[in-house]
Formats: sequence, C-alpha cells, structure tokens
Amino acid sequence: MLVRIVKLTFKPENIPSFERIFEASQSKILEFEGCLKVEGYQDIKNPCVFFTYSHWNKESDLENYRKSDFFKEVWGKTKALFADKPEAWSLKQCTINNKTIDN
Repeated sequence: MLVRIVKLTFKPENIPSFERIFEASQSKILEFEGCLKVEGYQDIKNPCVFFTYSHWNKESDLENYRKSDFFKEVWGKTKALFADKPEAWSLKQCTINNKTIDN
C-alpha cells in the first residue's frame, strides 16, 4: 500500500473555495481504481495549511489517477488558490519483524 500526503497552503480568502473543491472531489477520487481512502486535514495552528492523505493499492494506481483528465481539472482549479508551493510525499508503511508500526 502507498500513502500520498500533500501539503497545501492557501490564501485565507481562498480556503472556502478549496473546501468546496475537496468536498466535491473526494467521492470521485475514491472511484478511481486502487484508491482506498481520501482524507483532508487542516492545521490547528495555521488554518491556511491543509494536508490531503490518500491511500492507494500501488504506485501505478496513484499515477493513473494523476494522469487522468479529472485530476488535471481539479489540480488546475486548486493551484490557482495557493499562497505557497505545495509539497508532496509518497510513503510506504514501515514494518519491523513483520509487525506494523503504528502509535
């Protein structure tokens, strides 16, 4: 499984627009093959910072989504709202001695 984390920083006046985009897109993202979960979080100390977490069966599922017309459309609308450059990470879950690490 792959986890994709994206940090997004918005201009304060653009937060409601992003929230509408995310709400409208979340269920459609979940319809993509291999997408297991999509969640959004807002930073407690800086309300202009959001994180999206998505879980994918494999990296190729994420890449197929990122190459889709749907992603290009949503990302185009979202990019226009940024106050800072987005950051993104693709992660795999850690295991030690065949035990999953989670706190």
